Amino acid sequence: MRILSVFIGILFISATVSAQEAYKFTPQIDLETTPVISQGRTGTCWSFSSTSFLESEIIRLTGKKVDLSEMYTVRNTYPKKLENFVMRQGKAQFSEGGLAHDVMNSVADYGIVPNEAYSGLFKNETGHNHAELVAVLKAMAETYIDNPARKLSKKWKPATEAVLDTYLGENLTQFTYEGKQYTPASFREAMKIVPQDYVTITSFSHAPFYSEFILNIPDNWSYGSFYNVPLDEFITSIDHALSKGFTVELDCDVSERTFSSKDGVAVIPKDEENNIKALQGVYPEMTISQEYRQDEFENFTTTDDHLMHITGTLVDQNGTKYYKVKNSWGTDEARNANGGYVYFSEAYMRLKAISITVHKDAVPKNTAKKLNL
Repeated sequence: MRILSVFIGILFISATVSAQEAYKFTPQIDLETTPVISQGRTGTCWSFSSTSFLESEIIRLTGKKVDLSEMYTVRNTYPKKLENFVMRQGKAQFSEGGLAHDVMNSVADYGIVPNEAYSGLFKNETGHNHAELVAVLKAMAETYIDNPARKLSKKWKPATEAVLDTYLGENLTQFTYEGKQYTPASFREAMKIVPQDYVTITSFSHAPFYSEFILNIPDNWSYGSFYNVPLDEFITSIDHALSKGFTVELDCDVSERTFSSKDGVAVIPKDEENNIKALQGVYPEMTISQEYRQDEFENFTTTDDHLMHITGTLVDQNGTKYYKVKNSWGTDEARNANGGYVYFSEAYMRLKAISITVHKDAVPKNTAKKLNL
């Protein structure tokens, strides 16, 4: 009896040690992208991540590595946000946040430019800090809503344009890149980016599957439409895109304690008591169903608060799949492991991914047919 107890104890210790084993990752798919950079003190992850996504698209389409300007898109999106807020008399979202389709809309309307032509920084500035800019814009917008003159003048648009010019720089109409002159529209065409070729896909059961709907989340201020598919097809769409050489833009929730840029992982442990320990070692994870995903969204446990860029996959020592996700918080090793990437477990992706944006050719044929793409 004592021998049996010792044997059981050994098995228990062995299982415990195995559960606490440090992560050992092996790359499976590693698609080409541009270096990790920092969005600084701004809430413009939507532009940084989507711009990174477009940079990878340019690599795929042309073989060229181009550092695109995130701030050119931000500069051209703020007037739209302000008009939406003012004309809705303050009954709309006005913040730094946005989504991938806001970038695509800007690219369609205003084109793209390289960062060397429009950085949004002035002499001696080394990083972005929009705290003052946002405070000024918000104060101006609220003044226009209060309408102290009892009649809103036509001066508010040029006034806000002047603020954007002051903080970010005057808008561009043409520039020279690698010895050739372009307009933002001609540069977009030269880089073979067609905004209409990109689709946003999500998975929520409160809307019909295989349909389009407007997802009511705070940062969808521009009321963009999402294609809706079942959760398994949502994950399959990510996997299929990566396997075919397409990177994927991601809107997700990073507010969970089980997401850590410092540790470089994002997981959903089966037992909550392992939430912190699972950032550094392998623990069993939850099985995420469509129903559970929906419940966590509707009770506001899952929210959209960050956009990132999926560039590949890895497996841990147990063969469990993870997604290689490029962040925009820089590469400072004290705050960002894996060179600025975070490895998402499939469980985390199934639960905390709000939506993805991909080229329409990256969508699996069966899913594309159901969506009439």
